[in-house]
Amino acid sequence: MMFGRKVLSIVLAASLIFCSGAAKEMAFASEALTKTKESASQEYVNAMYPGWNLGNTFDGYDTGGDRGEESWGNPKVTKELIKAIKDQGFNSIRIPITTEMRIGDAPDYTINQTFLNRYAEVVNWALDEDLYVIIDLHHDSWIYAGNIGADYDNGASLARFSAIWTQLAEYFKDYPDTVSFEGLNEPQFWTGDEANQIEINREVNDTFYHIVRNSGGNNETRMLLLPTLDTNDAQNRCDALYEQISSYHDENLIATFHYYGYWPFSTNIAGTTTMDETVVKELEAAFDRVANTFTKNGIGVICGEYGLLGFDKTLTAVEHGEVLKYFDYVNYYASKSNITLMLWDNGQHFGRTTLTWSDPSLYAVITSAFKGIRTSYTSSDRIFLDSSMSENDSTIALTLNGNELTSVSYNGKALTKGTDYEVTDDSFTVKASFLKQTMPEEYGQFAELVLSFNQGPDWSLYLNHITLPVIGEGSGNTTSYIIPVEMNGNVLSTLEAVTSDGSGIGPQNWTSYKEYDYAFTVNYTNNTVTFTDKFFAEASDAEVNVTFHFQNGTTAKTSFTIAGNTVTDSSNASTDSKNTDATSNKSYAHSPITYTVVKGDCLYRIAKRYFGNGNLWTKIYEWNKDSIQDPDLIFVGQELILYP
Repeated sequence: MMFGRKVLSIVLAASLIFCSGAAKEMAFASEALTKTKESASQEYVNAMYPGWNLGNTFDGYDTGGDRGEESWGNPKVTKELIKAIKDQGFNSIRIPITTEMRIGDAPDYTINQTFLNRYAEVVNWALDEDLYVIIDLHHDSWIYAGNIGADYDNGASLARFSAIWTQLAEYFKDYPDTVSFEGLNEPQFWTGDEANQIEINREVNDTFYHIVRNSGGNNETRMLLLPTLDTNDAQNRCDALYEQISSYHDENLIATFHYYGYWPFSTNIAGTTTMDETVVKELEAAFDRVANTFTKNGIGVICGEYGLLGFDKTLTAVEHGEVLKYFDYVNYYASKSNITLMLWDNGQHFGRTTLTWSDPSLYAVITSAFKGIRTSYTSSDRIFLDSSMSENDSTIALTLNGNELTSVSYNGKALTKGTDYEVTDDSFTVKASFLKQTMPEEYGQFAELVLSFNQGPDWSLYLNHITLPVIGEGSGNTTSYIIPVEMNGNVLSTLEAVTSDGSGIGPQNWTSYKEYDYAFTVNYTNNTVTFTDKFFAEASDAEVNVTFHFQNGTTAKTSFTIAGNTVTDSSNASTDSKNTDATSNKSYAHSPITYTVVKGDCLYRIAKRYFGNGNLWTKIYEWNKDSIQDPDLIFVGQELILYP
């Protein structure tokens, strides 16, 4: 992608020369070529695009008995794995290394030779595959380097850092220039205010720089990566690093930062469950700051790690369709900013032994970006339908991103446009004729429509048959409190937990919305939602009111009481005969739910759908008089209160 832009500029300049033939215009073209020539560091990072991290391997360690690269659960690296990474389309690999438990005593801090030789073996395998390699000193940042600059440390930690890099620089000094060094991963310091910590980061970068440059061999001109404080994109941190890099007058320096997205979205907390406008603006602002500070001034930039923080817990913490949209956009915008991305993978994405992707659709989005092709997608990757909705067409917004929908298939069979579906430039419609044929009596996902385009990856659109969720009586204690939830085809986006006065409770109590797969977990096989020990560790005795938020806009409520280590259900749910599941003897959520109006709705249809009697529309009108002025006039997106 980057290479293509460079070739295009050369072709355009050449056309000026050969179309004119005039010496003056030839001189102009030559000048244009000179002006557009990229800096050494920019050309280098372009050649590294795209990149991948060998995470949780040589950077892992076990204080209970170190097991080397296997310490954090990953298998030993094989030559086949490194070859497979190259075959997947990556051109560079970042290989983090942590020296904890692998060095001797002060003052030499001698690195264990066996461990270092094994690390170098993997570096050599990467070079054999023509991969660019980043040697990155990793968790040293928070094991000891955080003490650098503190009065109590008396310079001991900086001396340790210096001794380690003196050895690494010597060991790898004759390696080719396709090997680069990164001084310290995510540098953080534990003394003084931010301004003081930025100055400490400057000192650490400077120490690293002079050690390497004075070590001889190819290190005199080797590409070096210098990070901002915390590898953060804040403007003051970028400005400080820019000033430092500029002061060296060294063309072989690269700025590096990390990006994991807008934090609430990245971890699914505080109610940010979709890639909304805030997520997009935060992403654009981060890359704009870095590009405007470094790239536009001739300093190449590598985003040494990118992904979503929720991936450290599970790949399902963030809604799958939103994950794909995020990866499409971050790759697109980084390319637009001329910044090279390196995917953080600690074993959860590309299998270290299977050599396959855990989520092929995610890989398809990423590799499409390698070619400069955007992903096409619908506004959500699911359409939720109750029984009555099969009588009407169902429409969802479509973003083509410059592509063209060419076909739609179901169970491997092509659907017929006009009969099974319709498409416009910005919408996709599933026809009622298709829904009637495929929707079963059972609740749950009943169809996966595969939308194919003239370029870019396919997009899967799932259809779910739903009715209202059923909340059961919770049980357990502060180790694990389990609430039965008959999902009935619904998918939980997030939940809120508040005390009786409406205050948030549990971890991050500044928000009522709890962190997915941290404060609570969801099990769709067992139909349960579990509040974890992490939630109770930061929750005091109180009655906790819980609101479940489902992807289609439905909400349901329950409550429980914490008293010491005891947790008891306090929802006082009563059984409603018209909404009782006779086999489970559980009632539907006794509190009101929120219903979001969709295309084709009227109060009569909503009443028929939820109560089996359209004439009960008057009840819905009575419940929502504050928001409905005319019972014949409701609008798409309007939220209504229903009492099931």
